[in-house]
Order: sequence, then structure tokens, then C-alpha cells
Amino acid sequence: MRIAIFTDVFLDVPGGIPSSIKAQRASLEKLGHEVTIFCPGLSIPKGEKNIELVPTHKHLRANGAPLSKSPELVEKWVREKYPMFGFDLVHVHYEASCSLAGARLAKLYKVPLVQTMHGREDMAIAINVPHPFKTIAALLLNKLHSVYIPHKKMVPYDNDLAPTVARARMWTLMVNHANFADQVITPSQHFANKLKQYGVEKPITVVSNGVADEMVKKLGSSESKLVRKMRAGDTLKIFWNSRISREKRIIPFLQAMAIMKEPCELTACGDGNALEVARRYAKRHKIKATFYGRVPHEKMLDKMLSQHISATVSYGFDTQGLTLLEAEVTGMPVFFCDPDMKESVPKGGFIMSDGPDVKSMAKALDALSCRPEKIEEMSRVMLKNRENVLQSTQIKKLIQVYQTALNHNR
Repeated sequence: MRIAIFTDVFLDVPGGIPSSIKAQRASLEKLGHEVTIFCPGLSIPKGEKNIELVPTHKHLRANGAPLSKSPELVEKWVREKYPMFGFDLVHVHYEASCSLAGARLAKLYKVPLVQTMHGREDMAIAINVPHPFKTIAALLLNKLHSVYIPHKKMVPYDNDLAPTVARARMWTLMVNHANFADQVITPSQHFANKLKQYGVEKPITVVSNGVADEMVKKLGSSESKLVRKMRAGDTLKIFWNSRISREKRIIPFLQAMAIMKEPCELTACGDGNALEVARRYAKRHKIKATFYGRVPHEKMLDKMLSQHISATVSYGFDTQGLTLLEAEVTGMPVFFCDPDMKESVPKGGFIMSDGPDVKSMAKALDALSCRPEKIEEMSRVMLKNRENVLQSTQIKKLIQVYQTALNHNR
């Protein structure tokens, strides 16, 4: 197959979406398929191949990410460069300009369209946009989106997941975007259920994000190296390798660390819109925390091996954090506060706080510090299940979705 991937989030952006796309591309190419990635960016990193940089704003960036120009300009550019298009299938990984162009091009050339819905855009608006502007931003984004993809369903606000006009408008955007595709993919069943609840009618298949098999090969299988152990009197070592951002709730987590009764220390790899705020907060409250900023993946693995537990404390985003899966393949237990994340981690490999609030998180981590033997128990559970989250396992499900889309398009 010749596969075109369109995404607005790929270059210069750390996080689960770029990592999952890279892992999928590597597995697809290993199986003999041709993959071309269309994305915004100003330069192609050394060593990368089969990446097409669509028209991109030189100075505008969204949360640190390159921003493509309008869908019309992206479509025009692709049509000029690929007049016959020549792809068997289009796979879209986002909902902004470049991704909209990819979805429309698939329809124009009558090519099967697969759409991965990665997470909750309603929550992104709710958390990242200042209060007076949430509704305005959502209405504007919804209107712009409807110019390019028809909005046949309107999601009314309710008392469940769309309790405001802003969040209802973002659900409207997500639902209509998904319904424009032939096949829809979500990384978790709980997100699939919510999309169906609000009106997605197209077939939805759960395909987990996957960890590159090369990562496991580098780590090896030596239990003496990978099993985490904590002894009485040891300081609990907590690892953070998500974005340092508001939606990832880094500040509430630091607040929890500040009120913990037992000693702990944080190693954080990643950047984001709250990095400097987090550094200042940790320093002001005398929290033992080291913020490394963005770290190359191979160096991050080395840091992970010396930690007791990985923390992921975002709440209500319906994402499947790649941090959970990477922790699993390295044998590191995880801590979270969103019950939906239990779907992604084997039973016995995690601890969860009673709620997302600061006191609940502190209480759960203090209880773990008082039971150091539990670290090894959870670590062994994670290692026992690590094969399940490899990209080589998940790629079989992805290929099946592609085949279904191709068969229905004939």
C-alpha cells in the first residue's frame, strides 16, 4: 500500500501523537508499505525521510508546534506536487489545517479515509484558554472547521461531558470530523464509547498506541536490570515524561508533593507551557525536583531505569498516554488519578488516587512510600505484560482497519 499520513502534530513536538505516528510508520515500512507524512514544519530533521513539509507559517506556533497555513493552500500545494495523488489510503491524525486538507483530499480523489481521534479537544479548550475567551475560541474553531467539513450533527450542551457551550461546540467539531471518515480509530475503548455517545456513526476500532519494538531490544529482558525495587527508608523516586503543561496538571502534582509526609523526589523530562512555572514552584516550595526539559529518547530511557514509579495525572482527556506504555515495557509501575487509564495498564501494575485533587494524590503516594515492597510487585506485573503494548502487536489491528476501509471503497 501507498499510505499518506496527514497530521498537524509531528515535527518539533514531543508527545504521544508524534511518537505513535513514528512507531506506526516504522512498522508499516518494515512490512513493505510506503508511507509519506504530510505535516507543517520549517525544516526536516537529519535522517528523516518521506516527509513532505506543507506550507507553514514562519513565525506563528501553536503551543510550540509549527502551524500550517490554511487548508486551501495545503490542498493546492499537494495537488500541484502530486497531480495524480497516487496514494491508496489516507490516514489523518488530527483536526487542524493540515489534517483537514488531508481529509478533503481523500474525498476528492475517492481514496479511503482513516481518522485517528487522539483525545478530547473540549478539555483542551476548557483548560488552556482563559475563562472569558473559552466560548469565543470554541465558536471560532467550530465555525472555521465547518467551512471545510460539513457539520451535520450539532451536540447540545448537557450535564455530562458538554456542560458548557464551549465544550459542546468542541464535541460538535470532533463528532463531525470523525463522521467525515470511512473508518475511525481511537487509542482506548472509553474514548470510543464517548464519541458514540455524542453521535459518531462511523465504525470505530480501538488500536492502542504502540511502543517501538526497538525500544525493548535496547532494554533487553534482564530482570535484574529492569525490576524496580524500593527498600524501607528509600526515598520514592517519581518519573515524569509527559509535557510540562497545564493540561497534564503538573502544578497540582507538585502541590501534592509539597504536602506529602514521606520523602520523595521528581525527575521530569519534557517541555511545555508550564515548564518555567513548575520550576519556580518547586524551588519556592523546596520540592526535590529536577526538570531536564526536552530529552532525546535514548537518554530518557537511561533516566527511567533508575526510577521507582511513573506519574501521569491528566484527568478527563480520554487520552492513552504513551508514558503509561513506555513505563510498562521498562518494568516501571505507574501512578494516575483518572479511572479511565486502568484500561491501558495491567491490573496490579499501578496505583490510583481516590480522586484528582491534591490531597488524594499526596495520600496515595504516601501510602506507597510506606509499602516499599509493592514497587517490586507492580514492576514484575508490568514486565510480564510488556509484549502487549509493542507496535508489532498493534500494527496487525491497524492493517485490518486499512483493509476494511479499502474493501468498502471498492
